[in-house]
Amino acid sequence: MLFSSTRQDWFGNIRGDLLAGIVVALALIPEAIAFSIIAGVDPRVGLYASFCIAVIISIVGGRPGMISAATGAMALLMITLVRDHGLEYLLAATLLTGLLQIGAGYLKLGSLMRFVSRSVVTGFVNALAILIFMAQLPELTNVTWHVYAMTAGGLAIIYLFPYINKTIPSPLVCILVLTGIALLLGLDIRTVSDMGELPDTLPIFLWPDVPLNFETLWIILPYSMALAIVGLLESLMTATIVDDLTDTKSDKNRECKGQGVANIGAGLLGGMAGCAMIGQSIINIKSGGRGRLSCLTAGVFLLLMVVFLSDLIGMIPMAALVAVMIMVSIGTFSWDSIRNLKKHPLSTNIVMLATVAVVVATHNLAYGVFVGVLLASLFFANKVGKFLHITSELDQPSKTRTYKVIGQVFFSSADQFTASFDFKEDIDRIVIDLSRAHFWDITAVGALDKAVIKFRREGIEVDIIGLNEASATIVDRFGVHDKPEEIGKIMGH
Repeated sequence: MLFSSTRQDWFGNIRGDLLAGIVVALALIPEAIAFSIIAGVDPRVGLYASFCIAVIISIVGGRPGMISAATGAMALLMITLVRDHGLEYLLAATLLTGLLQIGAGYLKLGSLMRFVSRSVVTGFVNALAILIFMAQLPELTNVTWHVYAMTAGGLAIIYLFPYINKTIPSPLVCILVLTGIALLLGLDIRTVSDMGELPDTLPIFLWPDVPLNFETLWIILPYSMALAIVGLLESLMTATIVDDLTDTKSDKNRECKGQGVANIGAGLLGGMAGCAMIGQSIINIKSGGRGRLSCLTAGVFLLLMVVFLSDLIGMIPMAALVAVMIMVSIGTFSWDSIRNLKKHPLSTNIVMLATVAVVVATHNLAYGVFVGVLLASLFFANKVGKFLHITSELDQPSKTRTYKVIGQVFFSSADQFTASFDFKEDIDRIVIDLSRAHFWDITAVGALDKAVIKFRREGIEVDIIGLNEASATIVDRFGVHDKPEEIGKIMGH
């Protein structure tokens, strides 16, 4: 079974994976250079990282068909470290990032993705689509009309060529045709070579030249933790999206470990930390890539092209790659989320829009996801807190009132629980029936204590019945209403 699955991952879609990998490799080159410039390092640092991460993750990652390399989200976190301490400390931070991510995998933190709601994922996707599009704007400002014409032509090829032939990926055709036109007409427009100098040698093993002491650790630890968190968030989010696109499952905890191993490899070969790339992953899927071979092909072709075919790669007009990335942006954005704004609950829409706003404003995926998850949790707690229903019946002869509590009692519904009791009623005994209720936290236990103590202050006897085992455990541990010494402290005796 394992052999069959492995064979399918590697050789189940050879032609599609090879062609998609070539397209991805071409699109990775300008991005890796751009991300290197953002981080303040030489372009070869991003290119070597992209090669190394793509090759390693294709073997050890948990999601076939997903592309990992140097990314903008990670590059943004490196700026201060590179500026203040230099490249060697960045390489050391990359190694520590990998170790932290491997640890996260063994702690099964990938399973925490189940706490990220669909609205947060949608917001994350939409924000990335906007950021991908915004990243192309510098290439479309203060340029000649030729650039606009080439970009428009590239988009036309990308969307119309599949009607002629679906075997060859249209983004690859776009890149080849526009490069041919630019060379034939001798157009004076920006090309890949204008982005920075391409490496002309293979990467070599490089241990970071930093002191191995606690001072170094304290310098790199904050950056490594931020890189590890953002890297895992983007990777796990991208895995979830690719799961949906391909209707397949992925191993999130294996992906955490794989990202860690890949980053350690990148750090040892002179590369910066990276993670999964939603844009490139969608290029891969749309171009027909499904297996591990596509990611391996992307990494290998990337290195071969920049080292041995750098002159040819340098001739590719940026307009062609801008067209590909605009296609990615359009394909990434969840257009259904706009149509569903009228259908979905207001809370869902707020979570999605808040995630988009924070990610776009800060360019930090972790902040956006954190805000989205926090809002989703608060809305959920508020909604569940409303599912608390309390009724009461009075037995006149015995002057006993029975309160029946139905629902969940926790921090959001604790005040409602306490407010449902009449503490001034002229009766002798109160029965609180909790057989259809559940107590979740110490706030709920505190509300029960408050109610019981208030009744007893009025001289009313209180009986609590029906507590389930889990609720009884937390009430016995943290409750004070049945502990005379604790009640004495509360009442000031």
